[in-house]
Amino acid sequence: MPAGIYIHIPFCISRCSYCDFATEIYRDNDAVDKYVSSLCTEIQKSKFTTPDLVETVYFGGGTPSLLNPWQLEKVFDAINRSFEVQENIEFTVEMNPATVSLEKLKHFKSLGVNRASFGVQTFDDRALRILARGHDANDAITTFKLLRQANFDNISFDLIGGLPNQSLRDWEMNLDNALALDPEHLSLYLLEIHEGTPLDEQIRSNRQPLPDPDLAGKMYQRMAEMVSENGFLQYEISNFAKPGFESAHNNKYWLCEPVIGFGVSAHSFDGGRRRWSNVRDTSEYLSMIEEGRSPIVNLEEQNEERSSAEFAFLNLRLTKGIDLEAYEARFGRELLTEYSEEISNLAMSGLLDTDDRYLRLTKKGRLFSNEVFEVFV
Repeated sequence: MPAGIYIHIPFCISRCSYCDFATEIYRDNDAVDKYVSSLCTEIQKSKFTTPDLVETVYFGGGTPSLLNPWQLEKVFDAINRSFEVQENIEFTVEMNPATVSLEKLKHFKSLGVNRASFGVQTFDDRALRILARGHDANDAITTFKLLRQANFDNISFDLIGGLPNQSLRDWEMNLDNALALDPEHLSLYLLEIHEGTPLDEQIRSNRQPLPDPDLAGKMYQRMAEMVSENGFLQYEISNFAKPGFESAHNNKYWLCEPVIGFGVSAHSFDGGRRRWSNVRDTSEYLSMIEEGRSPIVNLEEQNEERSSAEFAFLNLRLTKGIDLEAYEARFGRELLTEYSEEISNLAMSGLLDTDDRYLRLTKKGRLFSNEVFEVFV
């Protein structure tokens, strides 16, 4: 089964107040060079799986756009030497405003990068300061224009709603600003508060208000309406695309297809029942690679019950839902029979719908998706 490759670049200019990812403050290019060399070593020594073909490559972070073109090229060369990479892959790099120049973007494009995942988050400068994003709205607009000048024709925006003191009208204005720029893809999330982050501490000390869950639900409904009116199709709970611009890489996660991760905190799945993840600490990762040790610290061999439950709730994130024939072929059981009572109750509540081939969330079900997923977990 064709696989995706995920590369984690942990470096950031500053740490966002809501972020709990494995990140490092960028200090100098020498540190990045050392990390890139370790990445290449890990890739070349990978022995857990050798997929038939690689069809997506995704650089996430962190801020991968802090890499210079030669560092990006070095990692991509290591991938090409270690795996069979198909022609015309989807090659995504996450980018933050004010971290790229036109020259760098053109060089990235010449290396095969054909999709930019652009971390806008919000066009509200006040909210950007709360999130400690390190850029303003004008930086985002300027960087988007640079992407177009560099001939990127597949650009995704990340936007976050449900922010402290954010009104429904504020959210609508953010969506208006994003839609006016006309990207090909939108990833629209509601804010999650992660324990131990600066924003969590601000909320606990009453320096920032807790986002209103009822308002967040209205924001979700409104964003689905607005982007649909502008030619976007919803293909996953939080993802919307113009026809033909769905994220092939992210679809692999939801369809339980193999994705092999490299770098600090990277997670992997072999497409069957084996999942593993790397150490989260960058210094420890570098030491393990230097000493010839594997950076893998968690390895899980899933039983059939866990594997089938995971397949069900991840596929349910997709608008098309669970392919019932694919489920039966994979696990030898009929999903509608296995969960007949639970599915019937959820359908009566207006949260699930089914036809001859698919079981899917309704529009109402997407608002209460976590309640539905609990049935399968």
